[in-house]
Amino acid sequence: METRQLKPIGNVSSLTLGGGGIGQVWGETDRDEAIDTTKAAVDGGITLLDMAPSYGRGEAETVIGETFGGSLPDGVRVTSKCQLGTPAIEDIHPKFERSLQRSLAAMKLEAVDIFFLHSNICPDDYTYAKFSENQDRWATRWSTYVDGVIPAMERLKSQGLIRNWGITGTGVPSTIRDALQLETRPSAVQLVANLMDGVGNMRLYDSEPVSPRDSMQVANDQNIGVMGIRAVAAGSLCAAIDRDLPDDEATVVDFNIAASFRALCAEIGEDPAIIAHRYALGMAHVDTVVLGVKNRTELDGCLKAADQGPLSDELANKIDALGIVTI
Repeated sequence: METRQLKPIGNVSSLTLGGGGIGQVWGETDRDEAIDTTKAAVDGGITLLDMAPSYGRGEAETVIGETFGGSLPDGVRVTSKCQLGTPAIEDIHPKFERSLQRSLAAMKLEAVDIFFLHSNICPDDYTYAKFSENQDRWATRWSTYVDGVIPAMERLKSQGLIRNWGITGTGVPSTIRDALQLETRPSAVQLVANLMDGVGNMRLYDSEPVSPRDSMQVANDQNIGVMGIRAVAAGSLCAAIDRDLPDDEATVVDFNIAASFRALCAEIGEDPAIIAHRYALGMAHVDTVVLGVKNRTELDGCLKAADQGPLSDELANKIDALGIVTI
């Protein structure tokens, strides 16, 4: 598999195995299949495993521990995350450390290569359009990020528990870009990377456009690695949605918006999921694309996409011309 520079961390595979699928977030699977999928991913050339305790309430990280027994294959790297919210500044490092220690115990590791703040980042005076009544549980306000998160992350590095730290870039887009341009900034950022720029139900703000590609450009300019997430927009860019969802759920709404994309894929005789992954692999400044696969069949399709590489300019332009980018 092609490797790319996840700046400034080093070379990683163009695909990353995400924890959502093997943690049973994206539909039904079981631990044995998740373990076999993880083994097959590494055997297929994947060298980065993107985990979090929130993926199946620890299930994904347990799969990593069960699969490798604390001895990762040479060259394989692992991430974890913590959803922080906006606690008191003095509580941030202890909360990070507790979460991280639980994750390390589950994965049977002594350190992770990247530890992500898995919270929305927003201005201090910001009110989200959705779930604002409890937003301080899942959103980190700017001054908390600057005065608390950054020092805590640097302290975890000095303790040897993490090698790098990053942010999940699903908060207010302009604030994410501000975070990417601070003097002390993350080594990596996770940003939505799909052909419709579809954030789906992760979009909890309505004050500005999603604009993930603008954030990718800023990250590149600041030498920050970009991990592309949601290449198939949580299933909206697949041939069918493989789990029961209400008609008004964002994934279903986006699935309907993407009907012309599926029609184009049918016209050229291609699987929409494979084409969507190949599109994401060709997006400017995306260093690695995170997979949400839950079994070996889905993994095989993604490995096929990686083998075929990014789409031709002609096909990518045809997809862009469909005009299904969300705003």
